[in-house]
Amino acid sequence: MVNVAVFPAGTEIGLEINRALKYSTHIKLFGLSSIPDHSRCVYKNYSDEIPYYSDKSFIQKLNKFIEENRIDYIYPAHDDVQLFLTENANLIKAEIITSELDTVRLCRSKIKTYKYFSEFRFIPQFYNSNEIDKLGSIDFPIFIKPDIGQGSKGAIKLNSLEELKYAIQGNEKLVICEYLPGEEYTVDCFTDFKGKLRVCNIRNRIRIKSGISVNSKILKLDDEVSEIATIINDKLRLRGAWFFQLKKDKNGKYKLMEIAPRVSGTMGLSRNTGTNYPLLSIFDKMGTEIKIIKNSYDIEVDRALFSRFITNLNYDSIYIDLDDTLIIDNKVNNYLMMFVYQSLNQGKKIYLLTKHENDVYNTLEKYRISKNIFDKIFHLSKEEHKSNYIEDSNSIFIDDSFSERYDVSTKTKIAVFDSSEIESLIDWRL
Repeated sequence: MVNVAVFPAGTEIGLEINRALKYSTHIKLFGLSSIPDHSRCVYKNYSDEIPYYSDKSFIQKLNKFIEENRIDYIYPAHDDVQLFLTENANLIKAEIITSELDTVRLCRSKIKTYKYFSEFRFIPQFYNSNEIDKLGSIDFPIFIKPDIGQGSKGAIKLNSLEELKYAIQGNEKLVICEYLPGEEYTVDCFTDFKGKLRVCNIRNRIRIKSGISVNSKILKLDDEVSEIATIINDKLRLRGAWFFQLKKDKNGKYKLMEIAPRVSGTMGLSRNTGTNYPLLSIFDKMGTEIKIIKNSYDIEVDRALFSRFITNLNYDSIYIDLDDTLIIDNKVNNYLMMFVYQSLNQGKKIYLLTKHENDVYNTLEKYRISKNIFDKIFHLSKEEHKSNYIEDSNSIFIDDSFSERYDVSTKTKIAVFDSSEIESLIDWRL
């Protein structure tokens, strides 16, 4: 087992790395952040006491954490952090999961990237913002974006020379690019320590929010995209997971938007077909010869805000109702069962408290729910109050019936929940 720290853990990249590595028996995962963020809800081992990478004490405090926790590898989860860690790799007491410094530096600048690959037809027509003398020959509309940036921040479509001159005024760190009206794609890649391109998956970017692909499908790789990936891999010293983005021009030809030598937040789409990019990158860094499984089926990802909760609840026991709670519409409530097994893993006691009309044990067997899950089963008559059977004051109660919850809450003063509230009880760090 190796110890791997992700920084900053709360980015979309850091959250994907968590999803990719948290179940590996080969890795003990740590989430690091400079501020309390969403990573504290998903990383079992978490610290938000690492300063921003720009802080003078950053390397010193990071090394202290590395030594105290015996960290073997640091996984950068932000472009600027990756560049900083790669530049200072000799000062950091853990290995950085990254490509070579020259590659990381080049990819951080779109202008440098475009110039480096300018001989190839997949580079769009582009200008520096200080090349004002050439602006008169540009066909509008055009697109401007920061030379160093991510997530579509600062990217603007402009329709005239006047708009362009106004937009670039006083800003020399913009790249002016031909407008690409076609579809947009991300190509997720993996290059091993021998420099061999092992994986190349293209996916579309159907719906984008804040520069992040929130709806995407894996597509069949065509020869043109495969050729672009090979050229990039041959001309740069890449290692591990990386990706590049393409957009089609007005003639339907692929043009390069950017290259990033890191994990992308939507690489989970490929992960769910068998290609776990973050895990492959770890094994590759260890010099391990890897094999790759790639399942072949259609898959689509659709992402939206997902709520996770932090409470100060402290309880030893859980009392659960059966009808319309554990069993709803003749089906097992799988979300509640997830919570039940989480609670068993935590050593909590679970009691079934029901007024079920039929034989409880036969019903549990019908739905393949083991009676051994429960420390005790209370089978009540219709007239009895469930509150009379709650023996542990340090407990919670889950029931679909408001009247039952109200009675238990009033008489026992414990926290009560219906099925819609179970989400606040799930601990995603486990």
